Amino acid sequence: MSDPSSPRLIAGRYVLGEPIGRGGRAVVYEARDPLLDRDVAVKLFHADAVDARSVRVQEAEARLVAGMNHPGLTTLFDAGVDTSDPDRSRVYLVMERIPGVDLRRRIREHGPLTPAQVAYLGFDLAEALQYVHEHGFLHRDIKPANVLLADRRIDSRIRGKLSDFGIASLIGSQRNGEETSGTVAYLSPEQVDEQEPTPASDVYALGLVLLEALTGEVAFPGSPEESAAERLDRDPRIPETVPAPLADVLRGMTALVPEDRPDLEAVALAFQTAYVRDLVGAGRVDPSRLATDEERRLAAVRRYNILDTPPDDAFDRIAELARRLLDVPIALISIVDADREWFKSSRGIDERQIDRDVALCANTVATGRPLCVPDVQDGDAFAANPIVSGHPELHGFAAVPITTSDGHVIGTLCVFDRRVRAFSEEELRDLGALAAIAVRELDLRLATRRALFDG
Repeated sequence: MSDPSSPRLIAGRYVLGEPIGRGGRAVVYEARDPLLDRDVAVKLFHADAVDARSVRVQEAEARLVAGMNHPGLTTLFDAGVDTSDPDRSRVYLVMERIPGVDLRRRIREHGPLTPAQVAYLGFDLAEALQYVHEHGFLHRDIKPANVLLADRRIDSRIRGKLSDFGIASLIGSQRNGEETSGTVAYLSPEQVDEQEPTPASDVYALGLVLLEALTGEVAFPGSPEESAAERLDRDPRIPETVPAPLADVLRGMTALVPEDRPDLEAVALAFQTAYVRDLVGAGRVDPSRLATDEERRLAAVRRYNILDTPPDDAFDRIAELARRLLDVPIALISIVDADREWFKSSRGIDERQIDRDVALCANTVATGRPLCVPDVQDGDAFAANPIVSGHPELHGFAAVPITTSDGHVIGTLCVFDRRVRAFSEEELRDLGALAAIAVRELDLRLATRRALFDG
């Protein structure tokens, strides 16, 4: 343990590892939860739990994070007061462990992101921040160190999550005379001018973070005083090499006057359009569907907030029923994103996702009809699919669409057999009935979430 002041075991359960992040209020550690056999992140606050003001801040963060359920935000698993040191009780939060690094470290170690990666990241973070705002909160400390990146290939689709709500506040709740909070390099001009922050202030900070991701350089460098003063005089410089669609949205997000900045719905749409255009350019999305089916289908995927969520008994049971009903070794419930096929349940194999351009289920998503392939090993048509190439014993394949009530195919329920097998129409209907159960489960969760937050 590199920090001798920190206990090895938190609350008699969580085994602390090395620090993975440090801030003014807390240290974040990698940790292990032996009870549930999973890796987690533990945020251990510096202040003693007897410090009433600090405890209020810490409890507020716990309540805020616990009430949020979005794929672009870190998930809170547990919270409490650790009393392993009788002389120093401290508040802790247990959160999901994102396998990867933060954006600051990513830029430092690997340089700027590509324009396409920034578009993907911008979409994820804009949607997450919009979700935070819709629930009445400002983040107020958006910076590269508070953007966590999933650990994927350096040249692949970036996945981002917002973290650290330690100074988040209710919209409009800042009191007169309250000290401006946040990291100076990413404060909005109105915050520098000691005005009350608004959602547009978070938009500005996000714009600076994404611009830095694109250029590898802080937009307003220098001392805190120099950095703060400079943004009152000019807009950040956007290099001419930045593609026009990205330059336009970043220029709007970092406008000097808050009223000139776009709202986050418009920001997310602009980034989504940018990355779908990138997919079209790479030949991975049919351009004739760009303005209609595909964008609407992706919006339906986002609506359910299911991507990158933990394994779930309800969906595992559906996949297991498919295995038993059709007497097959493998059953998968997949959600098809813009660039990947992600498995909500994978019974019989360990894969969690594959690239969309090699996914067998991409055909089912495109057509909305079941697909049956008697032998996926016959010829080279499916050789690029890692499940097919990595499991030469697999032959028969069938997939049915998972179709929402408003007609969007967001994924599939599919099965593999070790035998060469042409699945019958009746078997495909049975598979379709199970897919309908999966849709009802998704709709029930969506309705519950809306009732909790809107009711």
